[in-house]
Amino acid sequence: MVASQGSRVVLITGASSGIGRACAELLSERGYIVYGTSRQPLAEAPKGWRWLALDVTRDDSVQRAVDAVLAAEGRIDVVVNNAGYALAGALEDTSIEEAKQQLDTNLLGAMRVCKAVLPSMRERRSGLFIHISSLGGEVGLPFQGLYSASKFALEGLTESLRQEVAPFGIQATLVQPGDVRTRITDNRVQAGQSGPGSAYRAHFETALRTIEADERSGVPPEDVARRVLELLESGSVRVRYSVGKLAQRAAVMAKWVLPSRTFESIVMSLYGLSRN
Repeated sequence: MVASQGSRVVLITGASSGIGRACAELLSERGYIVYGTSRQPLAEAPKGWRWLALDVTRDDSVQRAVDAVLAAEGRIDVVVNNAGYALAGALEDTSIEEAKQQLDTNLLGAMRVCKAVLPSMRERRSGLFIHISSLGGEVGLPFQGLYSASKFALEGLTESLRQEVAPFGIQATLVQPGDVRTRITDNRVQAGQSGPGSAYRAHFETALRTIEADERSGVPPEDVARRVLELLESGSVRVRYSVGKLAQRAAVMAKWVLPSRTFESIVMSLYGLSRN
């Protein structure tokens, strides 16, 4: 059944839980035709939206899912690129293979989805990409270097994408959540060499306690979903929008006001770190 002209079709990656699932549920409640995706089947059946298997690290999996939506609905109006995970550990303790896996999921995964969807959007001269970034995509966070790097890169990719697709009537934007209560905390991957014996172990454990505490007391994923809904219902979108606690959002703004060394010292203190 092809979607009616009044029903917008939304594809969401990483919809098994957290922000992705909150987006799928809210948008389907508001009348959007929603396809949520994840690598593994859902623990419980989706309510009001459709699930598809999609592994953002595999070209064939991405293309298969996109083709399935296009065959069923005739178009994809909106993509919410949300799939990702967090890798933690000191840079020195992180292997190149671990770094590649982080970038392959958080950055190249979004790129694969864009490449698969763009031909049909260009043909229709309409579409919107919403990329879920992070406040960690503007501020490098200690012991989250590769996660921050993946989000910094996603921000640059999106800025470039906006300019390339604008002549075709397509838009792209970034949503930057601060700390959000999701499974990212429990599913965090630690660098293989970050255990006992690492020169950074004590500092890492101190910082990790703060990271996890902040996430567990963060805003609910529904806050991010409401922001996504606002963007879908707006006529045009800016480059980026932040979501989260005011103090965290203000801290990012301080980066561009304070001397760099002062700002860096403040960030380090928040994670229980200090200079010698």
